[in-house]
Amino acid sequence: MPPDRKSANPTYPPPPPAGLGPVLDRNIEMLRQRALREGREAPWQERLADAITRFTGSMAFVFIHLVVFGLWIVINLGWMPVIPAWDETFVVLAMVASVEAIFLSTFVLISQNRMATSTRKRADLDLQISLLTEHELTRIGGLVTNVARQMGVAPQDRSEMDELTRDVDPEAVLDVIEQKEG
Repeated sequence: MPPDRKSANPTYPPPPPAGLGPVLDRNIEMLRQRALREGREAPWQERLADAITRFTGSMAFVFIHLVVFGLWIVINLGWMPVIPAWDETFVVLAMVASVEAIFLSTFVLISQNRMATSTRKRADLDLQISLLTEHELTRIGGLVTNVARQMGVAPQDRSEMDELTRDVDPEAVLDVIEQKEG
């Protein structure tokens, strides 16, 4: 077997990419499993809306419409005398397209609402992790300051260290943001 063919199909899995540790790999797998579970647990109506939205967002849907609407137009313009016209004014075609658009936009909105809910959950998780990280870093900063004090090491900028070891009130931060925006 040529060497390039053998390396393209190894008998053992390739090593993980550099920088991806087991914790990151575990987190990626956990997110993938959660997404699969949420998809399975979604009500059938939402799964149906998602499937319709996926299909209507595909090139197959575009090609089907090109064929159906194209034939409809060609036949009703009288360019195919073998098949009699049934919609010379294209009113029926306009009505069909309008009704289809109403239903498709509803399916898209259902899917977007589900995605927005998922996005809100992830944003809440991000906020909780950020708040936890800030709390832990504040505690670590205080611990490092105490260790430095015990060892007789003075910080270069005492005011900055005091700020880093002070707890941050998330409500106060949100209040300031809202004041500056309003």
